[in-house]
Amino acid sequence: MEKDTVKGAVDDAAGRVKRQVGEWTGDTQAQVEGAAQQIKGKAEKAWGNVKDTARDADQRSHEEVERERLESERRHHEAVGS
Repeated sequence: MEKDTVKGAVDDAAGRVKRQVGEWTGDTQAQVEGAAQQIKGKAEKAWGNVKDTARDADQRSHEEVERERLESERRHHEAVGS
């Protein structure tokens, strides 16, 4: 998991708490700050998810290339051994 995903989750949760406390106390500044922090957290989480997905796709691609290479070697050995 990307650090951006974790940081985003923390910012989202902290913003949600700040916004909620602002609602309970009538503090509109805290509500605005909390909402802004939530948006920041959601953006960070999304960016972390994009990076996770790209890394996972790259890993799958490398694994697929390796499987194809091994299969090609196996077929070559079978043909030479026949």
